[in-house]
Amino acid sequence: MTILLFLLIPLGIFVVASKAYGGWLARQLGENASAPTPAHQVNDGRDFVPTRPYVLFAHHFSAIAGAGPILGPTMAILYGVGPVWLWVVLGGVFFGAVHDYTALFVSMREGGKSVAQVARKTMGIAGFNLFIFYTIVMLALVTAAFLNATAMSLTSLWPLEKIGVQEGETFLKTMTKDGVVMGKIGGIASMSVIIITLLSPLLGWLYYIRKAPAGLMYALAAVICVGSVVAGIVWPVMLSAQAWMVVVSIYVFIAAGVPVWVILQPRDFINVQILYGGMILMLLSLISVGVQGHSLSMSLFSAESLREGTAKMGMIWPMMFITVACGAISGFHALVSGGTTVKQLATESDARCIGYNAMLMESFLAVCVLLALAIGLSAEDYRSIVWPAAASGVKPNPILGFSLAAGHLFNKGLGIPVALGTVFGILMVEGFVVTTLDAAVRLNRYLFEELWAIALPRTPRLMAHYWFNAGLAVAIMWVLAYTNAFNALWLIFGAANQMLAALALIAVTLWLLARRQKYFFAIVPAVFMIVTTFYALARILLPQYVTQGKTPLAIAAVVLIILSIAVVALVVLRVIRPQPVAAPADGGAGVNLKKGC
Repeated sequence: MTILLFLLIPLGIFVVASKAYGGWLARQLGENASAPTPAHQVNDGRDFVPTRPYVLFAHHFSAIAGAGPILGPTMAILYGVGPVWLWVVLGGVFFGAVHDYTALFVSMREGGKSVAQVARKTMGIAGFNLFIFYTIVMLALVTAAFLNATAMSLTSLWPLEKIGVQEGETFLKTMTKDGVVMGKIGGIASMSVIIITLLSPLLGWLYYIRKAPAGLMYALAAVICVGSVVAGIVWPVMLSAQAWMVVVSIYVFIAAGVPVWVILQPRDFINVQILYGGMILMLLSLISVGVQGHSLSMSLFSAESLREGTAKMGMIWPMMFITVACGAISGFHALVSGGTTVKQLATESDARCIGYNAMLMESFLAVCVLLALAIGLSAEDYRSIVWPAAASGVKPNPILGFSLAAGHLFNKGLGIPVALGTVFGILMVEGFVVTTLDAAVRLNRYLFEELWAIALPRTPRLMAHYWFNAGLAVAIMWVLAYTNAFNALWLIFGAANQMLAALALIAVTLWLLARRQKYFFAIVPAVFMIVTTFYALARILLPQYVTQGKTPLAIAAVVLIILSIAVVALVVLRVIRPQPVAAPADGGAGVNLKKGC
C-alpha cells in the first residue's frame, strides 16, 4: 500500500496542477490563442517550422527529460526516498513547471528570442553579455556530463550472476573480465542508437515532405524501436569509452547544423516512444508490486541515510537540490524552450500544454525512477554500483544502477526476464542522453551565433556560419568530457543548471514587472534557487575541485559564481529603477484562452 500511495498521490497532484495552476498561470500571462506565433511569422524551413502539438511535445519532452530525471534521483536517493520524493513533487509543480512554461511563453512573445535575448531587453546589454556567457559555460558542462554518461552507458557490463542467469541461459552476449562472466548490456543499446539515428531522416522526410498521417508515423517509430533492440541483441556493438566519445561527438556536430526536421525532430519522436513505453512499464510494474504487497528496500527517512548522503555528497541542503537537477527544476529547459521549441509552436495555447505539462510528466518520471530503485535494488547492490568505495577501484555507474533496478522491477511486477528489463532500462537512459546532447549542442550553436553578432560589429563570415559554431560547441564538450569523470561533472552541472533556472526566472520576473503584471510565482522559486546554488557552488569549490587538483572545473565554478553575482546585481538595479517596455504582441487585446492539448 505504501508504494501505491507514493505513486498515486503525485499523479493526482500533477493532474490537478495541470488544469488548475497551469490555467491560472495562463490567465496571469495573458495567453491569446489567436495571436500569431514566431513559427508562422518567420517559417524559414530550417529552425522556424510550425509543428503539430503531438510531434512538438515528443521533441520537447525527450529533449528536456534526457537522463536528468533518471540520473539525479538515482544518485540522490542515498539521502532516502522521502526527501527526494517531496522535492520532486513540490518542486515540479511550483518551481519546474512554472519555470518551463513562463520561459517558453516570454520567448514566444518576444518573437522566438532566446532567454539571453530576453535578458538583454530586461537587463540591458550588460545583462545579455553576462547571461549568454553563463549559458555557454553551463551548456558546455551539461554536454560534457552527458557525453561522459553516453560513453559510460554504451560500455556497461554486469555479472550474469547478479542478473540471476548462467552463461548460455540468456540472450545477452558475454565476455569474461577478471574471471567473472559479464553480460554486454551496453552493446545492445549501442546498436539500437545507431539504427534509430540512421533511420531518423526517413521519418523526417515522410512527415515533412510526404505529409504522412500520424498513425503511420507512430507505427513506423514503434517498428524501428523494436527492430533496433532485436538487432542489438543479435549484433551488439562494443567500443571503448573514448571511441564512443568521438563517434557521438561527430554525430551531434552533424545534427546541430542540419534542419531540425532531418534528424532532431524525427529522432526525438522515435526515442520518445521508448521513454513512453518505459514509463508505462514502470507504472504498471509499480502498481502490480504495490498490490502484491512488496515493500521498499531503501529507507524513506532515516538518520543513517542522511549521514551517508552527507558523507558522499554533502549536506542535504543544498546538495540534494542540485543533484536532482531535472526532476524538480532545470535551467536547461529554458534553453530548450527558448531555443528549438519556441520556433515550432503553432499556437500560443501549445506553449502551456507543452511547457507546463511536459515538466509535470518529467517529475512523474522521476517519481517512478525513485520507486523503481527503492524496490528493484537492495541497498547493498545500489551502493556497490552507484557509490562504490574508493578503494574498490570500481567507477560509479548510475545508469547501470537504474537499469538493473528497472529490470528487477519489471520482473517482480510483470514477470519480464531481468536481462530484458535491464536492457530496456538502459535504452530509456541512453536514447535520451543522446537526444539531450544533440539539442544542447544546437542550443550552444545558437548562443555562439548571438554572441558574435553582439560582440563583433562586423562578424566574420566564418564565425557566423552554423558549422563553425557547432564545431566550437562540440570541441569544448569533448575536451571537458575526456578530462573529467562523470560524478565530478555532474555536481557542477547540477549547480550551474539550477542557477540558470533562477536567472531565467529573474528574466521572466523583470519582463512581467515591466508590464505591471503579477510576478510572485516566478520570483519566489528564483530567490530560493539563487540562495541554494550559491551555497552549493561554494561548498563544491574548495573540497571537491581545488584540493583535488581539478583546475578546469574549479575555474568554471569561480566563473559561474562571478557571473551570477554580476547578474543579480544588475537585477537589483533594475528592480529599484524599473523601465517600461513595449506592449505585448497582441496589443493588449486581452486573454483568449484555448483548451490545451
